[in-house]
Amino acid sequence: MTTRMFLLMEQHARLDDVLRHEQRRRLPDPFLTLRFKKMKLAVKDRLQRLTLRKVEKR
Repeated sequence: MTTRMFLLMEQHARLDDVLRHEQRRRLPDPFLTLRFKKMKLAVKDRLQRLTLRKVEKR
């Protein structure tokens, strides 16, 4: 695992925690929730691209 992949995985986990916290609030902000979901998906997509590149190089 590369440093870049580790950092992206860490960022994904942090966004997951923040998103879960926001959704548990009494009145969650739907726009903030959507923003966190999009950010989390973007990080996941970057991780997948890195993984595919790593597999293709073999």
